[in-house]
Amino acid sequence: MTTLAAPFRSRLLLGLLAGFAVLHATAQEKPVAFVGARLLPISGAPIEDGVVVIQQGKIRAIGPRALTAIPADAERREMAGKVIMPGLVDTHSHIGLNSGGVNERSGPINPDMRAIDGVDIREPSLQRARAGGITTVNIMPGSGTLIGGQTVYLKLRQGRTIEDLTLTNKSGGIAGGLKMANGTNPLGDPPFPGTRAKAAALVRERYVAAQAYRDKITRAKGDPEKMPARDLALESLVEALNGDRVVHHHTHRHDDIVTVLRLKKEFGFRLVLQHVSEGYKVASEIAAAGVPCSVIVIDSPGGKLEARDMDWKTAGVLERAGVLVGFHTDDSVTDSRLFLRSAALAVRAGMSPRGALAAVTQAGAKMLDLDGRIGTLDAGKDADFIVLSGDPLSIYSHVEQTWVEGSKVFDRSDPKDALLATGGFGAGNPRVCTLCCFGNHGGEQ
Repeated sequence: MTTLAAPFRSRLLLGLLAGFAVLHATAQEKPVAFVGARLLPISGAPIEDGVVVIQQGKIRAIGPRALTAIPADAERREMAGKVIMPGLVDTHSHIGLNSGGVNERSGPINPDMRAIDGVDIREPSLQRARAGGITTVNIMPGSGTLIGGQTVYLKLRQGRTIEDLTLTNKSGGIAGGLKMANGTNPLGDPPFPGTRAKAAALVRERYVAAQAYRDKITRAKGDPEKMPARDLALESLVEALNGDRVVHHHTHRHDDIVTVLRLKKEFGFRLVLQHVSEGYKVASEIAAAGVPCSVIVIDSPGGKLEARDMDWKTAGVLERAGVLVGFHTDDSVTDSRLFLRSAALAVRAGMSPRGALAAVTQAGAKMLDLDGRIGTLDAGKDADFIVLSGDPLSIYSHVEQTWVEGSKVFDRSDPKDALLATGGFGAGNPRVCTLCCFGNHGGEQ
């Protein structure tokens, strides 16, 4: 039997791989046109009988059918009767952390902890988020500590490891913020603070230490002999002090909100207030500080005592005060599949429909410093969008498809995806695909 020489075999293999790469690239280059849907760009007025053209993961064109050229080689998808809007942005979630743990209670301050090291992207919770139309998410440590750690911003692409889902920041690192919390959750026995006042004191101590650490680095001017020993916790706080890492701060009561605003003024970090259950009580103070708010909407009573005055009107009151308002799920507090319901309930309580839809898209993108890429349907932005059966604020509408960077990551017509969207036997079991057949509810193989 004749065998090929090793060098020839290597060249042949490389040639075949290159050929496959060219075919793959060619397939990606073919434009796709979604024709006839009602478009909600968020950045502008709705477009009836619209066209969206995507190519190579980007939106190439968008507009009314009569005014928008469709490339001759485009694959056309008829979307009459559907609604297309930007992919949803969840600014506060814990999906993927069920197996990695949410709260690190070994100490009250953990800015060196990184959420990326605890996220399992193969958890069904990520697919539930896709089923809800969420395409970008801020995954955070929990609120059981004053400084919970570094958050991670993810695109909900399909991937093998979390690195396939991460986004990069302007310096080329992994994009994310810093989770902080006050109120009831971080209180406890020593070394945790026993009072709200001591909680703020502990935070101040660490930020003062971070300022001193930053000053030493500045004075060293790159001289390794003068540089302080590396401190991962202080590094993270310096990033917050420099504005490179946004602080996402869990807070509920009006007095706790004002405490956070006081800390922001003292140390100058960039801030997004998370939850703000009593934000309507201090809306003018929040607006004067120029701080965005990511609001959680709970549609059933209960929870914690400090959130007893939570009200659906919060988002509307903040909107009218001039505050940038977004929403979040805090999944699993609110199910990611029902994220659009937060916007609908806020409208019911007085928020404008336009503002509510911007709150689950454009506003969240701004809070994560990603509005140059996502949050609206505009030419040049990432092809992140959802296809709905009807009005996004209607309880009768469903997310039918979710697209991330031009790839479909959820399709309600697929039985496996429908199971994650609607629930039922096996919906939360990542092993169900190998243990039984979809649709037979655990019956015969």
